[in-house]
Amino acid sequence: MENTKFVHIFSRPIQRALRRNALTGTLYAIASLRFGANCYLRDRGWWESFRARGAVDGNWLPIPWYTYPAIDFLSSRVKSDWKVFEYGSGHSTLWWARHVAQVTSCEYDSTWFDIVETRRPGNVSLLHRNTGGGGYARVLEDYPARFDVVVIDGMERVECARYAAPALNAGGIVIWDNSDKNKYTSGMDLLQSQGFKRLDFDGPGPGAVRGWSTSVFYRTGNCLGL
Repeated sequence: MENTKFVHIFSRPIQRALRRNALTGTLYAIASLRFGANCYLRDRGWWESFRARGAVDGNWLPIPWYTYPAIDFLSSRVKSDWKVFEYGSGHSTLWWARHVAQVTSCEYDSTWFDIVETRRPGNVSLLHRNTGGGGYARVLEDYPARFDVVVIDGMERVECARYAAPALNAGGIVIWDNSDKNKYTSGMDLLQSQGFKRLDFDGPGPGAVRGWSTSVFYRTGNCLGL
């Protein structure tokens, strides 16, 4: 199956700085992230996310904890009439709620569920399901052919992949975060065996010092126009 990559690297001034001695390079990198002009990470709110210890943009608004290349791509294509389902809730829930018609998020952690519930916008349905026994992954069985997007970014991800395709409408897509982890390979292989193509977005993300991958799985006639 097709597997395409969009790879972003750090801005060249920061790369050059990091190749100098560790202290000078680190100080230069920090200054660039805080004050530098035309800095990729600064423009996307990396410094604010680092300070907040959470995923926010330069205006302190919540954003998904996906890679920045994935966020950039989705931001340019998201439609206001979409219906989105998430395995896993948080800042991504609030970001999706600002951009689409309806969001349904399934959360396994009861403490985190209560925190997200206090910030839940009116167009968000927040569900609590326990992991183990299949109840968490199977929640999508209640929503056949409903969603434009299913986000796999929570627990039991390989098992969740088994229920993603039937919950999508004809143009629906799957977004899989941390898709670079080998432990999820069988779930992603399942999607590709069902006719999904895979588009990887590798790079840095909010407040993180390492890169990872967020992937989009799509079929012909998808809502992204791919």
